[in-house]
Amino acid sequence: MNFRHRRSEEPEINLIPFIDVLLVILIFLMLSTTYSKFTELKVNLPVADAERARDYPKEIIVGVSSDGRYTVNRDQVAGKDLATLTAALAAAAAGQSDRVVIVSADASAAHQSVINVMDAARRAGLQQLTFATQGSRNGAPTDAESR
Repeated sequence: MNFRHRRSEEPEINLIPFIDVLLVILIFLMLSTTYSKFTELKVNLPVADAERARDYPKEIIVGVSSDGRYTVNRDQVAGKDLATLTAALAAAAAGQSDRVVIVSADASAAHQSVINVMDAARRAGLQQLTFATQGSRNGAPTDAESR
C-alpha cells in the first residue's frame, strides 16, 4: 500500500467568463432601458382675460416692485421681511378673513417676493388670493386689469 500524500491542486477562479457575462448583461440593460426626461414639464399657463374684470368690495391690493418692496393698499410696508408683511396684511384685513388679496407684481419681480406675499396671506388667515394681470397687446387692451 502506498500512503503517499497527494498534492492537492489549488482551486483557481477564472474571472474572464464572469466579466464576459456581466458585459453582455450591461449591454442588454443599456439597450433596453427607456430614459424619461424629467427636465421637460408640460405646463398649461393661465391666460389673462382683460374683458372680465371683477370688482371686489373687500379687497386688499398688495403691490410687489421689481426690487422686492411691498405696498399694501398703496401704503408702503416698512421692511421686506415676511413678519412685517404678515403684520401689514393682518392690519389691512382688520380681522375679516373673507377679504380677497390681489397680488399686483411687477413683471421683473423676483419669484420669491410673490411667494412671500402668498405665505404672508396664509399666515394672516386670508384664504382668497388672486393675481392682477395686464392684457396682451395683440388681443385685449393693455391698460385693463383682470383679476
